[in-house]
Amino acid sequence: MNSIINSCIKCGEALKWIPVLFIVSVLAWSYYAYVIQLCFFFIQNTVQLVFYFVIFHVILFMLAWSYWQTVFVPVGTVPKQFRLSSADMERLDQATTQEAHKQIFEELASNLPVLTRNPQSVRYCEKCVHIKPDRSHHCSICGVCVTKMDHHCPWVNNCVGFANYKFFILFLGYAFTFCVFIALSTLPFFMQFWRNELSGNGKFHILFLFFVSTMFSVSVVSLWGYHIYLVLHNRSTLEAYRAPIFRSGPDKDGFNLGKYNNFIEVFGDRKALWFIPVFTSMGDGIIFPQRHMDEDEDSLLGARQRWMEEGGPLEADNSGDVTSPYHTVNLDPLVQTV
Repeated sequence: MNSIINSCIKCGEALKWIPVLFIVSVLAWSYYAYVIQLCFFFIQNTVQLVFYFVIFHVILFMLAWSYWQTVFVPVGTVPKQFRLSSADMERLDQATTQEAHKQIFEELASNLPVLTRNPQSVRYCEKCVHIKPDRSHHCSICGVCVTKMDHHCPWVNNCVGFANYKFFILFLGYAFTFCVFIALSTLPFFMQFWRNELSGNGKFHILFLFFVSTMFSVSVVSLWGYHIYLVLHNRSTLEAYRAPIFRSGPDKDGFNLGKYNNFIEVFGDRKALWFIPVFTSMGDGIIFPQRHMDEDEDSLLGARQRWMEEGGPLEADNSGDVTSPYHTVNLDPLVQTV
């Protein structure tokens, strides 16, 4: 019986890779159709051939790199310090009222850098048995709480969150660029096909290249545009639908630091690496700068401030003045995750 269950689980895990294999298959076919059929059999001008060949490979390389990073970078998980101990769980089991539960969670959270909450009390994950850091959510598919979770994407078979959000944005951007480049460069040959002036067995590859690239560019640009909007407003997809709740109440713009700082939070402060799929996001996925805090929230920041001080001072500009709201927090003692 156990072997049957394990086999079903493995089959289910394998099926999750079908969307990824579909995208890889489309990219593999597009390579054959564009490089082999279009470049080698239909383009006669050497300069045009070299231009198309080089640009295609550069964009495809950046697209494939971004996609690889989005798919295979492990999701950011919650440090073990947020996990409830056996003694804490026993206290909760013994509590008989909702108010008693609330007091216990408030006491536990007072030693952790958390500000957001649910309408009743501190945000808590019953499946992972820990208090949720700000902006983290439990993914039922991945089976863990993901730091700054945006959504679970079946097309990458992974959660999109703090650890790979930059890669996901770059993947969408390079996918759109890839599709537009193919659509524009195949348009003249499509017009020849339309006028019945294009001959050869590969002409149908050119026809499908144009239609597929146009279709995908339309669908990708809408998703990419939406996530650019989210980046500039410092919201996740989940936060766009349900505003994070602070002690002062729900606020969709609670983490909004201004468009430039919001962009820097995801892409980092090194401009040379903005469009390269390497990790440059600011922070640690646990503590996030906020737009404002009321006095009640400020009074709860003792633990939060201690975490910040462990990682050193805020970043300074050339004049030595502290200008960045970001910090590097030393979480080496917390590297073990639940």
